[in-house]
Amino acid sequence: MHPHPRILLIGSDGQVGWELRRTLAPVGQVIAASLHGHDGPAVDLLKPASVRKLFSDTNPDCVVNAAAYTAVDKAEQEPARAQAINADAVSLIGELAAAAGRPVLHYSTDFVFSGATERPYREDDPPQPLSVYGRTKLAGEQALFDSGADALVFRTAWLYGVRGSNFLLTMLNLFRERSELRVVDDQIGTPTWSRMLAEVSAQVLHRIFTGDLTLTEVKGLYHITAAGATSWFGFAEAIGTATGNRCQVLPIPTSEYPAPARRPAYSVLDTSRFRRTFALTLPDWRQSLPLCLADLPRRG
Repeated sequence: MHPHPRILLIGSDGQVGWELRRTLAPVGQVIAASLHGHDGPAVDLLKPASVRKLFSDTNPDCVVNAAAYTAVDKAEQEPARAQAINADAVSLIGELAAAAGRPVLHYSTDFVFSGATERPYREDDPPQPLSVYGRTKLAGEQALFDSGADALVFRTAWLYGVRGSNFLLTMLNLFRERSELRVVDDQIGTPTWSRMLAEVSAQVLHRIFTGDLTLTEVKGLYHITAAGATSWFGFAEAIGTATGNRCQVLPIPTSEYPAPARRPAYSVLDTSRFRRTFALTLPDWRQSLPLCLADLPRRG
C-alpha cells in the first residue's frame, strides 16, 4: 500500500462521513465525495455511470463508503430508491474495487436483525430484517462480499452526533419546544457517537496501510458500537439530565408510537470479535454522551 494512500470517502457530508473526513486526514489523502460535491467530487449513487466516473477520475488506493439511505420510515414508501443506494451502489463499489485490487470499508446496521432475542447479536447470528431499510442494508453487505473485493463491513447502531439527522439533535430541538415528551421505552440498543466510530475506523485502516494488520486475514464482518445498552427513553432521559433540561420525559410502549417501519425490540450488538481482532473498544455510551454534547456549542 502507498505510504500516503488516496482514500476515496463516499458520503463525506453525512453524519459519519463528516467525522471521517477529520479522522482519516492523518491516515492518507482524503478525497471527499458527496452528493453535492461541496469540497470534492460529486457522486450520484442512483446513477452507475456517476459511480464509475468517480472511480476512474480519482483512482483511489482505498474506498470508505459512509453513504446510505437512512430514512427508515420513508424507505417503506421508496423501496427502489433505498435498494439502489444501500445495495445496488454498494455492489458496484465492490465490483470496481475488486477489479482495481483496492480494499473497501463499508458501514451497516443493527436493523438487519429482528430483535427477537435477549442477548447481544453476534456476527454469525442469522439476520432477519423487519423493514425495507434493514433488508436493503443487508443486501448491500452481501453484495459487497459477493463482489470479491477485500471488504471490511462494520455494523453499528443508534448513531448520533453533532451533525445530520439523529436522535440527539431531535431531542435537543424538542426539549426547547415542549414541556413534556413521550419516548419509546421497549426498544433496546446502544447509542453510539459517530466520532468514536470514525476514530476506530481510522485506526484500523492505518494499521492495514502500515502493514501492522494483513487485510486478507482481518477482512469480513464486525459489530462495533459503544458499550452498554438502554432504551430510547433512557437515552432521552440521559440527554435531558446532561443538558439540564426541564422537559418531562415519559416512557411509552412502541404500540403507542406507530411508525411505517417496524423496529427491532432488542438490537444490542456483541462487539467482542472487533475487540479481539483490533484490540480496540469504544467506551460506554454514558461516557461518550457528555463528550459529544461538549462539542455542540463550538459546532453550533
